[in-house]
Amino acid sequence: MAKIVVIGGTGLIGSKVVAKLSEHGHEAIPASPNTGVNTLTGEGLAEVLVGADTVVDVSNSPSFAPADVLAFFTTSTRNLLEAEATAGVTHHVALTIVGTNRPQNIPYFAAKTAQEELIRESAIGYSLVHATQFFEFVGSIADISTEGDVVTLPGALIQPIAAEDVATAVARTAAGAPVGDIEIAGPEPFGMDEFARRALAFRGDARTVVRDDSAPYYGARIEERTLIPVEGAQIFATTLEEWLPLNPPRS
Repeated sequence: MAKIVVIGGTGLIGSKVVAKLSEHGHEAIPASPNTGVNTLTGEGLAEVLVGADTVVDVSNSPSFAPADVLAFFTTSTRNLLEAEATAGVTHHVALTIVGTNRPQNIPYFAAKTAQEELIRESAIGYSLVHATQFFEFVGSIADISTEGDVVTLPGALIQPIAAEDVATAVARTAAGAPVGDIEIAGPEPFGMDEFARRALAFRGDARTVVRDDSAPYYGARIEERTLIPVEGAQIFATTLEEWLPLNPPRS
């Protein structure tokens, strides 16, 4: 079985990826600043990659300010790819987003696109797992779109996916050979406003959700199908209605 290092391996997705890989007999190593591995500074990278076959990067920027997120993904990815080349790693897996290859002006997407380009240009075999938005972020999407007791969101289509399913896809990809770009999504497309409306109603949240197609999504306007997967995407079965009862809002 392979030694697989999971960058961001103590976070929401990373911890699940580590558990799934370990269950299937792989030596899955969680790597993050908490474990002494810092991809921004390079600290601990050489040591943790000794003997590694595959590296999975599910890390995220601590700041979503445009300049900060771009600096995080480009700096950390360069450091990681350089260390991987030295260590003889043969497969680099990164979690990214559905829609980065489509016209949009979302700064976070631009940073992920820059990360993807670095990975494609390296000599290391790669797999880029493009995921749709996670169910887990419905609360934060509503919160940043709230003024008073009104949540204003566009009706742009979204096909969200459970974090558990994302981790399954990433772990499965990491256990195999490089596949290039793939897309993953949940089973149901619906408007972003409807996504928030369903979740808030189930949770007894009294806020009203209003559709306004000029409303921003993380600071940018998006087209109707920017966040929808292409034909041939891997579709996972967990629905929002199945997910909600098992995932109450965090206090």
